[in-house]
Amino acid sequence: MRTLSVLQHAEAEYLGLMEDHLEGRNIRFSYQRPFAAGGTVPKDASGYDGLILLGGGPYGVVSGQLLPSLAAELRLTRSFLDTGLPVIGIGLGAVILAVAAGGGADEAPLRFAVETAQRSTPDALAGHLPERFPVAAYLRDRPVLPVDAQVLATMPDSTPAIFALRGNCLGFLGHPGAKTGMIEDLIMEFAETPGGTADTMAALRAAQAEMATALGSIMVGIIEVTGLM
Repeated sequence: MRTLSVLQHAEAEYLGLMEDHLEGRNIRFSYQRPFAAGGTVPKDASGYDGLILLGGGPYGVVSGQLLPSLAAELRLTRSFLDTGLPVIGIGLGAVILAVAAGGGADEAPLRFAVETAQRSTPDALAGHLPERFPVAAYLRDRPVLPVDAQVLATMPDSTPAIFALRGNCLGFLGHPGAKTGMIEDLIMEFAETPGGTADTMAALRAAQAEMATALGSIMVGIIEVTGLM
């Protein structure tokens, strides 16, 4: 049985709809909460078969309130990359993955958007990525991709929605398993929130069923690309 380390940056944000897909494949996951009392970031990849870096609400990498555990998480991510183990970054986690893999980050404001992403190539996620699918993105800053990264899907403004690197690592600018209640709790957890959240939450509610359907194919592709089964 494979075990994933999951770095959580906010109480409200977790794997969401992805949990059932992992449990259904007998893939265990252990949440690490460095923001909680006594919480820490693992020193290295020992004891794990992969790493998931979750989003972090208003936390940034190069702007705004910087993620307090950023340095430790960059070291941990590089440990997984150096040992060839898969890393999945979501939202802020995708930015951290890009930095750790030799890319960088650009300043961008805190934003919440529900948009339709477009697949960049038919073989994206081993051919399992839908041609078009809804994306719910809640994050600050933008990843600067390493030169060896491949863009798998783009947002309407042509910025990356999903990218792949090192053969078995993936970055998602939106949370593929986002749940309406999770985003509502994330908005309430922090004093800083993006503008227009009421309208965007309505868009998320309208897209929730389609997101859940798309996630079925996306998870098949994630498992195949990362080699977790």
